[in-house]
Amino acid sequence: MEMFRHMYPIFRHGFKGLLHSNSHIGLNFRTSRCTYFHPIPFCYRIHSSPECPVQSSEEEVVIALGSNVGDRIHNFNKALQMMKKLGVNITRHGCLYESEPAYVTEQPLFLNSAVRGTTKLGPHELLKALKQIEKDLGRQDGMRYGPRPIDLDILFYGKYKIESEDLIVPHERIWERSFVVAPLIDLLGSSIDNDNVASWHSLVGRRGGIFELWEKLGGESLIGSKGLRRVLPMGTHLWDWSEKTHVMGVLNLTPDSFSDGGKFLEVNVAVSQVRSLISEGADIIDIGAQSTRPNASRLSVDEELKRLIPVLDAVVKMPEVEGKLLSVDTFYAEVASEAVNRGAHIVNDVSGGQLDPKILSVVRDLGVPYIAMHMRGDPTTMQSNENLKYEDVCEQVASELYNRLHEAELAGIPIWRIIIDPGIGFSKKTEHNLELIMGLSNIRREIGKKSFAASHVPILLGPSRKRFLGEICNRSSPGERDPATIAVVTAGILAGANIIRVHNVGYGLDAAKVCDAMLKQQKSIS
Repeated sequence: MEMFRHMYPIFRHGFKGLLHSNSHIGLNFRTSRCTYFHPIPFCYRIHSSPECPVQSSEEEVVIALGSNVGDRIHNFNKALQMMKKLGVNITRHGCLYESEPAYVTEQPLFLNSAVRGTTKLGPHELLKALKQIEKDLGRQDGMRYGPRPIDLDILFYGKYKIESEDLIVPHERIWERSFVVAPLIDLLGSSIDNDNVASWHSLVGRRGGIFELWEKLGGESLIGSKGLRRVLPMGTHLWDWSEKTHVMGVLNLTPDSFSDGGKFLEVNVAVSQVRSLISEGADIIDIGAQSTRPNASRLSVDEELKRLIPVLDAVVKMPEVEGKLLSVDTFYAEVASEAVNRGAHIVNDVSGGQLDPKILSVVRDLGVPYIAMHMRGDPTTMQSNENLKYEDVCEQVASELYNRLHEAELAGIPIWRIIIDPGIGFSKKTEHNLELIMGLSNIRREIGKKSFAASHVPILLGPSRKRFLGEICNRSSPGERDPATIAVVTAGILAGANIIRVHNVGYGLDAAKVCDAMLKQQKSIS
């Protein structure tokens, strides 16, 4: 809720007042079937029938999604694909929420989200297209508010307020449903980016717009409760990253990695290390066959696959891996595709899509979580003087990370499948690394200016055994930096990290458990 409180000075004159101050300027014209009234510039009203002509220019729309029958994630993915084919260009996604059913409570839990996009379809054409998608995905007429494989509702259509027999926009019960308002808020940022957004706020009828409405419903205090969980599809389950910090264990299959290069090149040795990481409590195993240390030379796709595939195939068959997650650390689209097809659950890209742009469309089609890390340049150039220039490192890393996230969204990767990594040690000096670790909340806040959904995504922190810790503690050997690693991951978790990537999983897990206990205690008394 704190994120929204600073918004009120921006809206102190109120959206409603802003709208009404212009309502005397307007156009009023009639056709035989409908009436338009255009108060300029914020909100248009249409009393219409389906035959009512509407301008054919592109309009910005918000569409809510819900599902509680069958494979809910699959239903969402198919609906998004079909929307695109029918003329809706999706530009933003809300987070994914699991919610208890409303009105008719004896039914399965729902998944809910919302998307923002543009279309040239008129409002009734859009409604017809959405109804066809519902039908194609198996929705049948039946009990109102009952179970359904997919539910698609138009929340906003441009600046229009629409009232007809079969379409009301904004949706008539939007304001009482936290599971609708939560993903709707996600599609906004603390900065009002266009007149459409201003009109959506004005339609709420509250001085603080949608933000005030969200706080009245309970705001962020609702998230994590039994009735509304923010989740990310991870393997075969939905991950609520507010429940605990996850620990990612590192497996490097490289001869030249800075910490453990050359130790795990043989398949049997690598399998033994995975077994050890799991026994120490790792939730995720991150397997990398390409060194990304400073000045590392780049392997070809074939060379990386040659190292990776024999180990990955052996690891997937391990009984101990059941219930764990496997991540492939690569920036190559072809490697990501091969790894996921062989059993990896997550793609961890240190370049955030910059070194192989094809990886974004590949990850979209694979349907797995995508970790986008911040880095300038590549491993051979990332520590250049130019790439180490920052005026405000948290602000600039946040801005550059958001650009990567938005590009991933435009490529079709929903925000609910993205994890961010500020890139500790990549294009950073020691002081930059320290500021980022302590300033994770600042990164979220900065990203939130453009997208609240992006500001909510899980954060991965990977400072393990890195050079800056050796510089601070005078430890030249990476293996001697585990205590320093625990210090910074502790600070990072308390600052908002959700996943820690470490070489020493046992120490990392203990640190995570203590931090989680402290955060839980703090929450209980606040």
